[in-house]
Amino acid sequence: MKKIILALFASIAFSLNAFAAINLNTATQAELESLDGIGPVKAAAIIDYRKKNGGFKSVDELEKVDGVGPVTLQAVRKDVAISGKTTVTAPVADKKEAKTEKKAEKADKKELKEEKKSDKKDTKADKIEMKEEKAAKTEKAEKVEKKEDKKAAKDSKEADKEAAKKAKAEEKAAKKADKDSAKKAKDDAKAKSDAKAKSNAKTESEKK
Repeated sequence: MKKIILALFASIAFSLNAFAAINLNTATQAELESLDGIGPVKAAAIIDYRKKNGGFKSVDELEKVDGVGPVTLQAVRKDVAISGKTTVTAPVADKKEAKTEKKAEKADKKELKEEKKSDKKDTKADKIEMKEEKAAKTEKAEKVEKKEDKKAAKDSKEADKEAAKKAKAEEKAAKKADKDSAKKAKDDAKAKSDAKAKSNAKTESEKK
């Protein structure tokens, strides 16, 4: 009974190996690359290992290949065998195309990230430039305002000077007018006095 069960398990194991997609001992570089997690470097390492060691004696031996760890072995275990014909369920070209698309997508994401980073940098630079321009405008406005204040102060000083000069001239003219008026009044009084004296003298002369 035990022999029958062992034979049954052996038969099942053989059947599973027969239906496996990739034969590790005969698969080409491209066929190995069709496996999940196996790229050009790992595929080349698998081929190099089987050449040096006379092929794989078990699927677990795959873990001895440089670059292939437990995770990769677990991922490909159901798709590999050490005997039987290699049958790739998905065309290798499609696999390569998928990898190329993935690589292109990764490049696009990187480019997009760089563009966002560049845009962010440009935005920051624009903000700094705007800030500097605003500061420059403010400084210029302050200079203009200071210049205008200085001009206004100068004009005010000139106006005060002119007003003082005009007031002084008016004061001088007023003094001269008062002086002239006083002199005229004095001259008029003297003339009147002289006329009166002359008239009195004439009267006295007539009396004699």
